Amino acid sequence: MRYGEGMYGPATSDIRLRKVTAPEIRARKAAGPKITMITAYDYTMARLVDAAGVDVILVGDSLGMIVQGEPHTLGVTLDEMCYHGRCVSRGVQRAHLVGDMPFMSYQLSPTQALESAGRLVQQGRYESVKLEGGVVVAEHVARIVAAGIPVVGHVGLTPQSVHALGGFRVQGRGEEAEIRIIADARALEEAGAFCIVLEAVPPCLAKRITEAVSVPTIGIGAGVDCDGQVLVCTDLLGLGLAPPPKFTKRFAELGAAAVAAFEAYVQEVRAGSFPGPEHTYKANSNAGGTTA
Repeated sequence: MRYGEGMYGPATSDIRLRKVTAPEIRARKAAGPKITMITAYDYTMARLVDAAGVDVILVGDSLGMIVQGEPHTLGVTLDEMCYHGRCVSRGVQRAHLVGDMPFMSYQLSPTQALESAGRLVQQGRYESVKLEGGVVVAEHVARIVAAGIPVVGHVGLTPQSVHALGGFRVQGRGEEAEIRIIADARALEEAGAFCIVLEAVPPCLAKRITEAVSVPTIGIGAGVDCDGQVLVCTDLLGLGLAPPPKFTKRFAELGAAAVAAFEAYVQEVRAGSFPGPEHTYKANSNAGGTTA
C-alpha cells in the first residue's frame, strides 16, 4: 500500500513516500528545503501531522503542560515519554520521530544519559532523542551518538531550567549571553548532534548561530533565519483557549470550533433531536437483534 492510501486518500507526491532520516535532516543545512517540525503526543494527532508531510514529529516533554495540565515540564517521567512515543509511533509512516529526554533522565552522568536514551529508542520507539543544554551536556551527547543514537540539541530557553531562568523568558540578550549560547551550540555540534533547536532567542542571535554551525538549526521563537521551524501542535491549531505565545501563529481556530460542536451536541441531546432515525439501527425481525 502506498503511503496515504486507506487513510486520507492517495499520496500526492513522492516526498510523502520516503522515510525521513537523521542524515537527511542534517543534509538540509546545505541542500534545503527548510525543515518542518511539529509536536504530537498521541496516535490520532501523529497520523494527521504525518499525513501533512511534516519532516519531524517531536514528542516533547511539553506533554506535561499540554496533556497533563502542569505548569511546567519537570514532572514528566521516562516511562511517560516511552508510553507517548509508542502511541505516536503507531501513527507515523514518513516523519522522523524524536523524543525528549525528560528532566533528570540525563543530567547525572553520560552513563545515565546513554541508558535513558537507549530506553527511549527501545521502549518508546523513537528514532532520535533531544536533550537540553550545551557545554555541560556535550559529553553526554557524544556518548549517546557513539552508541548509534542520533541526538537533537536544544539551547536558548531550556524549559527544564525554568526555575533557574526565573520563568519562561527570552534568552541571549546582551553580549555575554550571546557568547554563551553560541558556545553551547558549537559544543553540541562538535559532540555530534545532527540538528539544534533554538528557543526564544533574538532573531539576530539565531542567525549568528545558524551561520556558525554546520548542522541545521530549528527555531521556535527565534526568527526566520533558522534552517527550520518547530511549533506545538495545539498552538498551531488554535486548540488552546488562552492566548498563545507571541511566537506562535494560529493556522486554524479549532478550539473555538470544538467548543461550538460540543455546545451543539449538548443542545440536540437535551432537545431530543439527537440521535435521529439516521443514527439508529433497525430491529432484525428474524433474529430479534439489531442490524445496520
